[in-house]
Amino acid sequence: MSQTLPTVGHFIDGQNVTLEGRSQEVWNPATGVAEKRVLLADKKTVEAAIASAEKAFPAWRDTPPLKRARVMSKLKVLLEANAEKIAAMLTAEHGKVQGDAMGEVQRGIENVEYASYATELLKGEHSRNVGPGIDAWTEHQALGVCAGITPFNFPAMVPLWMWPMAVVCGNTFVLKPSERDPSSTLFITQLAMEAGLPPGVLNLVNGDKEAVDTLLHDARIKAVSFVGSTPIAEYIYAEGCKTGKRVQALGGAKNHAVVMPDADIDNAVSALMGAAYGSCGERCMAIPIVVAVGDATADAVVAGLKTEIAKMKVGPGTDAKNDMGPLVTKPHFEKVKGYVEQGVKEGAQLVVDGRGVKVAGHENGYFLGACLFDHVKPGMVVYKEEIFGPVLGVVRVKTLEEAMKLIDDHEYGNGTCIFTRDGEAARYFTDKIQVGMVGVNVPLPVPVAYHSFGGWKRSLFGDLHAYGPDAVRFYTKRKAITQRWPSAGVREGAVFSFPSTK
Repeated sequence: MSQTLPTVGHFIDGQNVTLEGRSQEVWNPATGVAEKRVLLADKKTVEAAIASAEKAFPAWRDTPPLKRARVMSKLKVLLEANAEKIAAMLTAEHGKVQGDAMGEVQRGIENVEYASYATELLKGEHSRNVGPGIDAWTEHQALGVCAGITPFNFPAMVPLWMWPMAVVCGNTFVLKPSERDPSSTLFITQLAMEAGLPPGVLNLVNGDKEAVDTLLHDARIKAVSFVGSTPIAEYIYAEGCKTGKRVQALGGAKNHAVVMPDADIDNAVSALMGAAYGSCGERCMAIPIVVAVGDATADAVVAGLKTEIAKMKVGPGTDAKNDMGPLVTKPHFEKVKGYVEQGVKEGAQLVVDGRGVKVAGHENGYFLGACLFDHVKPGMVVYKEEIFGPVLGVVRVKTLEEAMKLIDDHEYGNGTCIFTRDGEAARYFTDKIQVGMVGVNVPLPVPVAYHSFGGWKRSLFGDLHAYGPDAVRFYTKRKAITQRWPSAGVREGAVFSFPSTK
């Protein structure tokens, strides 16, 4: 059957590549039907993409930044013109509802827009007369061939965190997107060629571990960016560093939302609904844990969530009236259901059970309704592990300090937030909490394109965060140049002391 399905291939040296080899099916999660197949690159195919990028690098590195930036400006226009088409691809293969898919596309476009500021971002620093007749300056120089390995949950946005900034800095790029929902990523790569990227500057290979390991172990790759689970992030970081690569590997999360007794409970509940159940919980910035300070606060939050969950509409993402679509694959659907069962066994109170949700006409889809646990304890699996599904747990504590200790003790430090009307409490929380991205009455504190994204602890391996100003630092090498032109015909004596400005 798979032989009759449309094929999603690779994009190498400016051309679509559909050489037969290993492949796997791409499923529509709303129907449970395979609608495409994606080719899985072998080592030889990945090496061909790297060779194409290596060949294109010298000319692209020497292309003026303004010309590179103009490609990003043209790409922004093309992405805006094709936004609905890209969003439809996301819905068909990932399952997210239309509004969420359009939000993902818009966030990606904002990163392309930031990359179009390359002429400003790549300006070095200059100092005249640092010594007698001596000038000094710094330059940002490209690394060479870079690679990106991206996840299934944001197949359009996360690649746009990476390669636009990499190529606008003068590098060439090999992208390995998720094989679960590959169509939007390939389409955007083709749009980049239409915008004016020369062949070989951006290459795409679909694949699995064989493709990933080829990228990690090939000496021609100078830097690797990754977003995914913590075990894989740790592997990417370790293997990439072994071969001398620059690596940034963003891993998992277990983001806590603290709700204080003085919080606006109604607005907090509304915010938590979107943060917990938006995109079916398949976001590294989702809120899977509420830490309620005081039993009265917890009771009010649970009651509010229970009421709002009853109003939710679950169904295919193609229907704009739906709030939540299916999980991405059947194995992931079964995994998330298993976490719910585990929570019940461990003694958490399942206030809302979404396991019985049925969607008429989509009985084979991977639909799981919103699940809500109360009285979750820190030792439970549903507290400790990243579920990546529509499962929200409420932990009850007595004080803000107790809530903060829970957050600081957790292995992940990606995002967190606090709901309060107390400015002193908010300032104390944002200053002391050991987490990389913090919101105050903002449940998903995802930085905009001109700031950088990244967590702390086991949510990030590497020193530099994704996109924004850190992207320039990650995708370039800083070179310091000191220059002097002695006066013609004047012979100067040797100086044996260490140079200084004194």
